[in-house]
Amino acid sequence: METLLEVKNLQVRLPTSNGELNAVRGIDLDVKKGELLCLVGESGCGKSMTSMALMGLLPKRARCEADKMMFQGEDLLKISKKSRNKLRGMKMAMIFQEPMTSLNPAYKIGDQLCEGIMTHKHLSRDEARKRALYLLQRSGVPYPEERLNQYPHQLSGGLRQRIMIAMALMCEPDLIIADEPTTALDVTIQAQILRLIKELQQEFGTAVIFITHDLGVVARIADRVAVMYAGQVVETATTETLFASPQHPYTKGLLNCIPIPGKNKKGQPLDTIEGVVPSLIGQTSGCAFANRCPYAQCQCSQRSPDLIQVEPHHWLRCPVYSEPFKEAC
Repeated sequence: METLLEVKNLQVRLPTSNGELNAVRGIDLDVKKGELLCLVGESGCGKSMTSMALMGLLPKRARCEADKMMFQGEDLLKISKKSRNKLRGMKMAMIFQEPMTSLNPAYKIGDQLCEGIMTHKHLSRDEARKRALYLLQRSGVPYPEERLNQYPHQLSGGLRQRIMIAMALMCEPDLIIADEPTTALDVTIQAQILRLIKELQQEFGTAVIFITHDLGVVARIADRVAVMYAGQVVETATTETLFASPQHPYTKGLLNCIPIPGKNKKGQPLDTIEGVVPSLIGQTSGCAFANRCPYAQCQCSQRSPDLIQVEPHHWLRCPVYSEPFKEAC
């Protein structure tokens, strides 16, 4: 399958009053054409910062570096600002995290939907409006013609999210980045949005990077999963492999925290991952998960692990994987 996006050693640093924050620390990612890749991890692990780096939407003071960041043969680190603006919306699109604030409250829905395709593909307003109506219908928005003349404040959160999905598809991009698009929605609407994204992804053949902290969501929609912790990808595998045979202690901890009917007794406390995420300000060394890992050895705090392949399509970042686990130091 053709590789659409390839990223090697992506790093994002942000200046703070206490020093430089290493928000993203050497991420390697690849996305195939038509694939749905889930980025999963705790809040603050660098998922959204990674997506902003890919889209070129980082804060001005942020420093972004990578050995490689190629999208369809174009180097995203070297293209001009004008070329990057043409790429956004046309070939890469984003569904932002908060549907309640992602739309401009001063403009009608129709104007916001049509603006991008009129700019990138030079369609007339009537042609753009027809495209908008079709995608609103496909996105499950009732009374689409009426919605085009409404303002965002007149719509519910679920409708706004559907409109954001339609907006992302307006120019038929090859890659969509969905940054926790169901976080602010109730469970019923969340299920509808997830089903919609999967259906549209399959219909249009669009690759999707879906960012979430919900492993239940991952199990339902992902082709492949990349687990992030403290600014790094610690494990990546196909969805089936990750849930059947997780290898990294952090991945195992996340899966153990999920309540399972019949396994967890009523009133029984759920499993937790003890400890806190280490500070990423300044220089760091060793495995970031070492202070929370039940299998940690002395070497874990000294040796920074690399991603190693443990089986086909399954990669792991753990300093003691190749050795028998010993007692904690």
